[in-house]
Amino acid sequence: MNVVTLVPSTAATKRRAWLAGWSRAGKFGLAVLAFWVAVAIYACFIPDSALGEMSDAGVFQGMGAQHWLGTDYLGRDMLTRIIVGTPYTIGVAFVATLIACGVGAVLGLLAAVTGGWVDSALSRLLDTLVSIPSKMFALVVIAGFGSSVTLLIAVAAIVYTPGAYRIIRSLAVNINAMDYVLVARARGEGHGYVMRREILPNITGPLLADMGLRFVYALRLLASLSFLGLGVQPPMADWGSLVRENLGALPVGGVSVLAPAFAIAALTIAVNLVIDNLPGHTDADRERK
Repeated sequence: MNVVTLVPSTAATKRRAWLAGWSRAGKFGLAVLAFWVAVAIYACFIPDSALGEMSDAGVFQGMGAQHWLGTDYLGRDMLTRIIVGTPYTIGVAFVATLIACGVGAVLGLLAAVTGGWVDSALSRLLDTLVSIPSKMFALVVIAGFGSSVTLLIAVAAIVYTPGAYRIIRSLAVNINAMDYVLVARARGEGHGYVMRREILPNITGPLLADMGLRFVYALRLLASLSFLGLGVQPPMADWGSLVRENLGALPVGGVSVLAPAFAIAALTIAVNLVIDNLPGHTDADRERK
């Protein structure tokens, strides 16, 4: 009798091997992060007509069978509001983080590889941005130009680009002095090749870890701006604006103000747990100090 042996696919084997090195806390954080990403995708399919529906249950109602997370200050279902606010909360912070880390990485690699006046000019320019308090910069820009999703992304990206630049530059300077980089230069490779093929692959771990931290920073900045009324504007909503809208429920411990605050905390903790399991996060933390 022929025995058929089922061999797992290479992709599945690599995936299991990758997860095997994670701690339980890291796997829990990854599950929570995946949950919120799924919620953000699901929110894109909720019709606009469902956003403004007011319940006859009244305002600031507690959890129940009809409204699992109660109602807000207008009597709207709080669970629906949190789901709808998820894409704005995660999406704006994620896009801003990608821009900040992408620009910071390119400039940091360029400064490390080129050196000289290019390194000095970029470092002095971005050090100037670091000296400006992030929230003060955001408040001035938004007060002058008005609040929009595009402007929020731009502000958060500008605020966190200098930090990403400093981390990547410090890592790239060390790699740039390695023998294999000198060999690549000796055989005539240009700056672009050295940046892409020699330095970037060797700092991917710290880069991903720093990107996760920048996402947490951007999330907190955007939530605080929304809490001050300068973030995402109605009829759109993110979790920070949901906390501000339902502050009236705070004296009685209403779930309508606690639920979005808990969502912010859960996402922040989950991202930090994932970061702790990424390779190279220790190096990124060491460079930041």
